[in-house]
Parts: sequence; structure tokens; C-alpha cells
Amino acid sequence: MLSNKLKLITPSFTLGIASKVKALRESGQTIINLSIGEPDFYTPERAKEWAKEAMDKNKTKYDAVSGLKELKTAIIDKFEKQNDLSYRESEIVVSSGAKHSITNSLIAILNPGDEVMIPKPYWVSYPEMVKLTGGIPVFVDTQKDNNYKVTPEDLEKSFSPKSKMLFITNPSNPSGAVYTREELLEIGNWCVKNNIWILSDEIYEIITFDRPFVSMASLSDAIKNITVTVNGMSKSAAMTGWRIGYTGSSEELALAMSSIQGHLVSHPSTISQWAAYGAMAFCQDETKKMVETYKSRRDIAVKLLDDAKDIYLIKPEGAFYLFIDLSAYKSFFPEAESFSIAFCDKLLSQKKIAIVPGIAFGMDNFVRLAYACDTDILVAGIEGIKEFLSELE
Repeated sequence: MLSNKLKLITPSFTLGIASKVKALRESGQTIINLSIGEPDFYTPERAKEWAKEAMDKNKTKYDAVSGLKELKTAIIDKFEKQNDLSYRESEIVVSSGAKHSITNSLIAILNPGDEVMIPKPYWVSYPEMVKLTGGIPVFVDTQKDNNYKVTPEDLEKSFSPKSKMLFITNPSNPSGAVYTREELLEIGNWCVKNNIWILSDEIYEIITFDRPFVSMASLSDAIKNITVTVNGMSKSAAMTGWRIGYTGSSEELALAMSSIQGHLVSHPSTISQWAAYGAMAFCQDETKKMVETYKSRRDIAVKLLDDAKDIYLIKPEGAFYLFIDLSAYKSFFPEAESFSIAFCDKLLSQKKIAIVPGIAFGMDNFVRLAYACDTDILVAGIEGIKEFLSELE
């Protein structure tokens, strides 16, 4: 009696891990949880003050479908000052989180059977979102010697007459890789040449450590015209629960997404939007401190893993994840249907440490751990993983 679409959807690995952690904790066990892709900071006070003031002033009625004028103005200002990007108010759509922004984009662009190129490793929800909106996910293999960042040569191998869109995640979840201007320009020009839409997921933009961040749409007018720039407040201002994302795109596409959003959800919570305005306009200092903390944790984690035997680590240049190749240990799990799931299950069972299997990101030889946690917890978790590896030998 249910939709056939549900037969296409893979259950969420991250939610499955969260359920296991919850059950173990409810049984009284102490778990080191390095699986959560969520800032361990709280929403800045000024952002909460704007939300409280909005409630006190009864700003709780319907508003513009595409977002509050004040918030859209702040987003335009942010794009101009931080990304060298010029968008008009009619080209901005504020949605209920970046996931919602991506979904709006897919509904507006894809026809049934259109192919979406998704480089590996990818964020867990991309394939399912594509399938739910009628598209076909096509996974693009990337190369170790390029830190698994996609290139035009990689894309050529997966390109077909049905190709309609390319996902670019910069910085990457799960690897933390950050694209250079030159790398993005090559990809963008390839997409222009082949008439491919670019969905540039830049939700981790502010969390970069070693080089300036470059927004895909800033590279040329031709690239901007085919790019949907996706961003939001969850990572930059620790506002995961407020659910505010936004897009910059062509006016034609923004109008289409606004129409879709209007029929499905009207608009995001006005109170959340006022909080987002407060964060965007007044909380840069708090954001800067968060990023400094993440960088410190990154450096500690990488140093701790330097002497781990037989692993390959992509040194993250952004986001707050470590993506670790453990293929040297596959022989210890000969009967496993999925090496990374078996590894993570055994680690959780024996060491009470929760991380995410790489199969969730399309690469079963890897695991992902997050350093969006207290440094003491991070250190204890990594030491426990190293101990677990030594015991497998």
C-alpha cells in the first residue's frame, strides 16, 4: 500500500548508529560518540536574542515564501563580502535547512530518469534525495592521489546523454578535502561545456583551515548561471535545530524553487529566520572561535594518528571529520558483507566507541569520525581506536 519510492531508499547508517548508541547508554554503558556530524557548541546568544525579540513582538504570522526580506539582505551581503558573489533578492530562497534547499533544487531541475553525478565519497543523503525526486544517482570514482577530489577526467568516465547535474561538496563531508580555485575552475568549465547543472553544497564553507575558501559560482558568469549555491546556518552558527538553509541561483530557478516551497511548506519558521539574521549580522566573533577550536582539534587528532599502523588518513583542510582508510585490516573480517560496518560494530561492542562506516559514503574501506566534540573525548576515542587496531594484529 506504500509508495514504490520507498523500495529505492537505503536506511540511514547514521541514524542506525545513533539508535545503537542510545540503546547502549540507556543500558548504563558509557559510549565515546565520534559519529555525530553536529557542532558541540550552542547557538550564539545574539542569535537567540533576535528570536526572543521576534516572539515578543509577535512576528509569528505568515511571511514571504522565499524568506524574510531582512535575512535575504543579510545573505546577499554575506555573499558579496565573503564570496565575491553578487545575487539579487529575487535570486535567494531561504528554506528549512540545507537538505530542504537541495531537495527544492532537485525537484525544480530533474525530470524522471535524469542522471546526477555524485563523486565518491559523498554525503549519505545525496543518493536518496536524488532517487526520491525522480533522478538516478551515478557515482563517480575519484583518485587517492588527489585526496579523492573529483576532476574533469573522472567526470568524463561517468558522463552520459542523460547527465543533468553534478554535486560538489566543498569542504567535503566526509573527507574534509577543500578544492582550490584552479580545481573548481576546471570542473566548472567542464560543466559549462557539457551543459551540466552544478549543485555546490558549501554548508561547511566557514570551517576551513589551510587555504581561503572559494565559492564555485564566483569563478565566472557562465559558471554562476548553471550553479545552485547551497549554504545554511547549521555548521557556521551551531544552529542545527533551527533548520535554516538558503540558495543563491538564477532568478528563473529561484522562482521555481520558491513556487515548489510555497506549495509544500510555505516558508521556514519566522522565528528561526530572525535567529539566523541575528547570527549572520552579529555573531562573526563566535563563529571565528568555533573554527579556531576545530582547527586545534584537527591538529591534535592528526598528530595522534601519525603513529597508527597501516592506515591512510586524508588530512582534512575543512569541516570537522577524519576519513580513514583501513583497508589493511580487511583480512580480519573475512566473512563480513561490509567491512566498514563489521569494523564499526566490533569497535562499538568491544571499545564502546561509535564511528561511521565508510560504506555510508560509498567507500567501504574507510571509516569516518567527527571531532565536533570535547578534546578529551576525541583523544580518548582515537587512543581507543589505535588500541583496537593493535589488538587485531
